[in-house]
Amino acid sequence: MKLSVIIVNYNVRHFLEQCLHSVFQASQQLDAEVIVVDNNSVDGSVSMLKEKFPSVILIENKENLGFSRANNQAIRIAKGQYILLLNPDTIVEKDTFTSTLRFMDDHPDAGGLGVKMIDGAGRFLPESKRGLPTPAVAFYKIFGLARLFPRSRIFGAYHLGYLSSDEVHQVDILSGAFMMIRAEALRVTGLLDETFFMYGEDIDLSYRLIKAGFHNYYFPATRIIHYKGESTRKSSVNYVFTFYRAMAIFARKHFSQSNARVFSLLINLAIYLRALAALLSRFFHRAFLPVADALMLFGGISLIKGWWEQMLFPWGGHYPPEFIRFAVPAYILLWLGGICLSGGYDRPVRILRLLQGYALGTLVILVLYSLLDESYRFSRAMIFFGLLWGLFASILLRLLLHYGFKTKYYRLGGESNKRCLILGQETEALRVAGMVRQALLNPGFIGLVTPGEKIPANKAYIGNIRQLREIIAIYGIEEVIFCSRDLPAADIIDLMSEHRDLNVEFKIAPPESLSIIGSKKINTAEDLYIIEIDGINKNENKRLKILLDLAFSLAVLLALPLMLFIVRRPAGLLANLWGVFTLRISWVGYAGMAGALSPQLPGIRKGVLSPRDLPGNIPSDTETINRLNLLYSRDYKITTDLSILLGNLRELGRKV
Repeated sequence: MKLSVIIVNYNVRHFLEQCLHSVFQASQQLDAEVIVVDNNSVDGSVSMLKEKFPSVILIENKENLGFSRANNQAIRIAKGQYILLLNPDTIVEKDTFTSTLRFMDDHPDAGGLGVKMIDGAGRFLPESKRGLPTPAVAFYKIFGLARLFPRSRIFGAYHLGYLSSDEVHQVDILSGAFMMIRAEALRVTGLLDETFFMYGEDIDLSYRLIKAGFHNYYFPATRIIHYKGESTRKSSVNYVFTFYRAMAIFARKHFSQSNARVFSLLINLAIYLRALAALLSRFFHRAFLPVADALMLFGGISLIKGWWEQMLFPWGGHYPPEFIRFAVPAYILLWLGGICLSGGYDRPVRILRLLQGYALGTLVILVLYSLLDESYRFSRAMIFFGLLWGLFASILLRLLLHYGFKTKYYRLGGESNKRCLILGQETEALRVAGMVRQALLNPGFIGLVTPGEKIPANKAYIGNIRQLREIIAIYGIEEVIFCSRDLPAADIIDLMSEHRDLNVEFKIAPPESLSIIGSKKINTAEDLYIIEIDGINKNENKRLKILLDLAFSLAVLLALPLMLFIVRRPAGLLANLWGVFTLRISWVGYAGMAGALSPQLPGIRKGVLSPRDLPGNIPSDTETINRLNLLYSRDYKITTDLSILLGNLRELGRKV
């Protein structure tokens, strides 16, 4: 056998599906096998593989064994003359395997080979070619000199920025995202070092290939898309610790004792600096708007208070100190809480949710105000002035961030009104257009472009592939979706690279799939459209579900003497109330036992009731229950939960 393709998967079902479509297309004329090792995924990856790719050799692990151990499992049973370690978040071109295998055959000195990688926006990924991370090279990278001088032979040695990305080169380190290895070389070097759980194992194996007398090659004649995702985000503290500790393991293993000590010192310094930077960055991004709103509210109300006191007490007089010490902070907390519950701090920023949050906070303030003793009712006018100032200041801040500073993190708008372009033949393009309408609910515009010369008579078509640049500009397109059934991966990559200057997003729709994928990273959830089960995952629905649970629990608590006579199991009702208040359970969840639930379903809390408690005689077979759960998840509405609750008051004590 010529080639064994090995893919280790962990909870990236939709990326894996797209990857395998490209792999099987690229291996049609080859004597090849595909081995997928699943590290105990819970997202339905295994069931998808068995249903859509039955020819895949599947290894199902019962725990996450890590990248090295999982790859070694597959290598031990692989039959190919060449072994390809491939990430599931990649797409290969149709000629990728044939061209790389031809190169390896022509270069018997080659132990390993990597290819040119681009990200989901069409940009070259510098980690396609890397140098050995010696202490000096690591120092330049860790402290930013490599980024400042990427083409320097000294400072840019980590990513070999001084070497052309369009020419073949011998390199030190290959990327584990696409690492083709001669099986004969693996017999000399041994398999991946299982000391590395995740990260660093590709560096270690690449270096061992060189030490064994082989050469590693960077081969740019073919390209792959790599969404550059990991199980941990690169901005996260977990990633920082895992990656740099892997570098420390590599140093202890391959460098002299003195060099290893220097390297370890640098690594530990980098760990704490990067961890601190990651924590500060995440805190700043999450806390900036609430803190800014709070400071603006407090400062504005303090100034308004002085002006209003002059108007209200022309002969002298002031509000008591308790007003500014206690009342104003309480108002601010309630307004911020209302904004948070309304989704006003979610991304992208939406002014309507901000208005809803201020309205909710004001309503709660006025209700509590009416319940207070007269001595604590300072001024309704100040509440009104504070509301007006808060609205003005908060809206102005968001407009400045969006239009003035043009910060992507706090941009205005949303995904629901995107202007989309779909590039594909009529049948597939119309199918994908239907998926987009379901996922976005209210797209601003959907236009179709044919990959051929002749434009179909369908009015949805607005041009052909040659007119793509003009169409994007004239129609204000924000997102281009490629139908991979109708366009080869090479053409998609070319189009992404040619049009990356137009500030549009690119996505790819695999054939016969209910997902549309596209982003620079695998773990950017908003860049992945999943049609079946979209609804209950939305932030606003999660908040509404929690609010309904708590509000309904309060209502039950107020009517508890009556409810104890209505409910079949009063003791169970009290236990369920406690479970809902502590957010361990929900009043409404999925139907069926937890172990029998479809792995496609997004995780929610267990429910006392379920969609099976809707009126009507609902069959109890597994297929019907799974479909009922999928519909509940996809089309979630708070009114559905409310109707289930009101129709089943006697069952509120049911055991969860």
